[in-house]
Amino acid sequence: MLRLVLSLVALLGLAACGAQPVWAPEDQVQAARFVSEEPAYITLYTVINKSSGSGAHSAILVNGSERLIFDPAGTWHHPRLPERNDVHFGMTDKALAFYIDYHARKTYDVIEQKIYVSPAVAEQVLAKVKAYGAVPKAMCTNATSGILRTVPGFESMPATWYPKKLSDAFGQLPGVEERLITDDDDDSNHGVLLVQANGNPLEG
Repeated sequence: MLRLVLSLVALLGLAACGAQPVWAPEDQVQAARFVSEEPAYITLYTVINKSSGSGAHSAILVNGSERLIFDPAGTWHHPRLPERNDVHFGMTDKALAFYIDYHARKTYDVIEQKIYVSPAVAEQVLAKVKAYGAVPKAMCTNATSGILRTVPGFESMPATWYPKKLSDAFGQLPGVEERLITDDDDDSNHGVLLVQANGNPLEG
């Protein structure tokens, strides 16, 4: 009986660690596709707890033949942006602003670290994030660092579970442009942001 109980607990634990796959239809993905006029680049977003200074989340925006964001195990969602396993398509300037505003609030800051890359490198990252699959909770930085480490120019990135450690290493790359984004919004602003986003176009 004890062995049966332990087996059930183990199975439940594995189920809880699993990620929920999401796969938007191809027509929605193509309709949302956004191409930026900027040169190819990668931006690492790191959410930082203001009180402790520790990292809370990692994500990467990729600008190549299209611009999208890999938000592994993230809670952000926009009803007009199709998602495939933590990859959100159609990241216009307005969509990106909503993404940042969702995370930056009175208890969290956002570190934005942008680096220009060759179109070939950007395409490698685009392909890797699309193929990665749904990411389990608490593994956002593990997934992000794991992808970056396999790309030319980012081999120095650590294999880590800690967002701040990855951000510190990313900041040492030559040519990185960094800014700290702060906001005094309440922690409960997420629903308001989504309502606003749902009522406004995301072009631009």
